[in-house]
Amino acid sequence: MPLTDTAIKNATADVKPLKLFDSGGLFLLVTPAGGKWWRLKYRFSGKEKLLSLGIYPDVPLAGRQDKKTGLWIDGAREKRDHARKLLACKIDPAETRRAEKAAGAAAGQNTFEVIAREWHAKQRSSWAKVTADAKLVRLEADLFPRIGSKPISELNAPALLKVLQAVEGRGANEIARRVRQILGQIFRYAISTGRISANPTADLAGALPPANPVHHAAITEPKAVGGLMRAIHDYQGEPITRAALRFAPLVFVRPGELRAAEWKEFDLDQATWRIPGERMKMREAHFVPLSKQAVAILRELSSHTGSGRFVFPSIRSRARPMSENTVNAALRRLGYTKTEMTGHGFRSMASTLLNEQGWHRDAIERQLAHAERDSIRAAYNRAEHLPERKKMMQAWADYLERLKAGAAPAQGHSD
Repeated sequence: MPLTDTAIKNATADVKPLKLFDSGGLFLLVTPAGGKWWRLKYRFSGKEKLLSLGIYPDVPLAGRQDKKTGLWIDGAREKRDHARKLLACKIDPAETRRAEKAAGAAAGQNTFEVIAREWHAKQRSSWAKVTADAKLVRLEADLFPRIGSKPISELNAPALLKVLQAVEGRGANEIARRVRQILGQIFRYAISTGRISANPTADLAGALPPANPVHHAAITEPKAVGGLMRAIHDYQGEPITRAALRFAPLVFVRPGELRAAEWKEFDLDQATWRIPGERMKMREAHFVPLSKQAVAILRELSSHTGSGRFVFPSIRSRARPMSENTVNAALRRLGYTKTEMTGHGFRSMASTLLNEQGWHRDAIERQLAHAERDSIRAAYNRAEHLPERKKMMQAWADYLERLKAGAAPAQGHSD
């Protein structure tokens, strides 16, 4: 006769396992240890087979609605009936089970996060470190929390648009544009590796408003620059932060290139700093002539950090460079808002004033490490403008020193 919940609850086995049969091949296997396992006995292609249907009470005798979640839970009888429907269609339910498990495992291996990290790992050697780090930040901040666990094959254009709109909703139109580019690269990689057959990001063209141009706040009026130099000179914070603040306007490199500077890149006797290509935005080694003032700052700082790897290490761990927000935070502490001056603004400050002073435009652009589209001209510029760049960097440091002292800025520069 069919099983009842009472009979199942009271069932025990002494030495040997006990089988309690229901109907249609369904039975409960009760072990001496107290386990209760649902099994279905059936025949397929003339062979007797067994199919596991779960453990009691997780799988009840008959289906019911879960009181906490409100979800329907199939019971052993529903699972039996489903298996017998497959048998009626000449389908082995055990093979169906194996296929479902395999599909689930494949989906787990092909989630967006798994594929995105795989793509990032394969591509990072072709990027500058600052670029690789920036892409990973975008993945971990804007994409993984929302779609990381989803199989990439299930992501469509509307789902991706919601992610981009969430970024755009913060007022970060430029970041939303970059996230869309990253998505496109990941989906193209997924196609090339056989995970998907179509790229849904192609349908996102025109879905976002144009990005707002990024303007890095900078002080470019000479008298105000003098006030900034005096404020930096009087900074009373951490010695390493003070050194970075004093050094930044003298070399006007990108903030990421500054904060990750390593002692091995410097030759203080020759007054040179050679930044390796893997740390540069354009993947090309960059030469920075150092003024006497810049060398003096580094020699003073070497007694604090010279025994380590980084010139400007984090105050929490000498094994890491200082945070990307350190210089900006110091400027805020000095009273400069983000709309007045930023760490990146030292580049605009130097570019504007050096051009006004009449220095050769190509020498300024080379010192800013801006890309040169003409490779022949770029090679020429690297060699031709180095003497002028050395002269320019010392003249720039002297100019900032005069502004700091309150002297009236000179007009132009003398050859």
